[in-house]
Amino acid sequence: MNTDMIIVFFGELGTKGKNIMDFIRLLGKNTKYALRDFKSLEFEIKKDHIYIHLNDEDFEEVSKKLKKVAGIGSFALAKAVNKDMESISMEASELYKKSNKHTFKVNTKRADKEFPIHSDEVSRKVGGYILKHNPQAKVDVHHPEISVEVYIRPEAAYVYGIKIKGLGGYPLGIAGKSLCLLSGGIDSPVAAYLMMKRGVKLECIHFAAPPYTSQAVIDKIHDLLHVLNDYQPDIKLYIVPFTNLERKIYEVAGPSYCVTIMRRMMLRIADGVAWKHNDLVLSGGESIGQVASQTLYSMQVIEEVGQHPFIRPLATYDKMDIIDIAKDIGTYDISIRPYEDCCTIFTLKDPVTHPNLDKVHEIEDSFDWKIMVHDCIHNCQVEHISVSQEEEF
Repeated sequence: MNTDMIIVFFGELGTKGKNIMDFIRLLGKNTKYALRDFKSLEFEIKKDHIYIHLNDEDFEEVSKKLKKVAGIGSFALAKAVNKDMESISMEASELYKKSNKHTFKVNTKRADKEFPIHSDEVSRKVGGYILKHNPQAKVDVHHPEISVEVYIRPEAAYVYGIKIKGLGGYPLGIAGKSLCLLSGGIDSPVAAYLMMKRGVKLECIHFAAPPYTSQAVIDKIHDLLHVLNDYQPDIKLYIVPFTNLERKIYEVAGPSYCVTIMRRMMLRIADGVAWKHNDLVLSGGESIGQVASQTLYSMQVIEEVGQHPFIRPLATYDKMDIIDIAKDIGTYDISIRPYEDCCTIFTLKDPVTHPNLDKVHEIEDSFDWKIMVHDCIHNCQVEHISVSQEEEF
């Protein structure tokens, strides 16, 4: 026996208690779905790891998909070998040789307590074999260039080297569902990605204001969601017809309070859509102090109207760190396309950063916003942005 396989390690997920199998079963389901195009793969979903038998499928291609599955802490390409010292040592030596490294150490985990040789002795024997058959090899137990891992289980022994970092977090869907406010800028797609990493399945809402905003903005939103489809294969998008309400807000609020009132109306609309479609929380790309509507004073006044908790994954992030994540996940170049969304179409002079709540109430009492908010909720356009338009996740 000498077969290629992948061992999936759980990371943070492994800290769960009595309900850990709920997390693992969902992670197994999500992993199988992500790898559905690789027809020869075989899966073993166990409490300690997920084992994926490659059966001649290409590891590099499988690896690209695994890196985007929320809940996977890391994974490694391993060889399953017979549980005898000769087989284990030969495979470990071959792994070391292929690595083209100089210093090494051997770590052994003996999950099969009936295996007659203790872990430390296995490591010594395997290390001795590597030294004997590789004259350039040198042991360094503190800072090795490669760590040769030996994992002895009841069915086989597994030998592997480098672990590949996974997405981490929790399996998509385990934490419930959020409605994410998606503007088309740099921040909100990154916030959506971070929510998915925590196991939250997303629906998205976008506020469109034609003719002030163009179809190019909607195309941009579609393209952003197609990138996020790597992490959630089907995303429901609600497009809100916001033009009439936004015009009225600008008329009654003026340039200084326009953004504050607009954000309150957006939150009311998002609340209504969330109630209608069973979303547990709202989320978005706000970062403390980044713009006038994101000071703590503004957040307090804006969130007064909210009925759902509002999650801000980027609240404490530096803008450059947000940009780095956007570049890493592939949304940055799309986000910086020069098409304005509804938050930027009017010229705003000195937007208030410390809004007065009484003033806000006075402005809102000056027009019948309730019917306009109701119309926005009722007339939302609903789209499914999917890996394949024929399938949902």
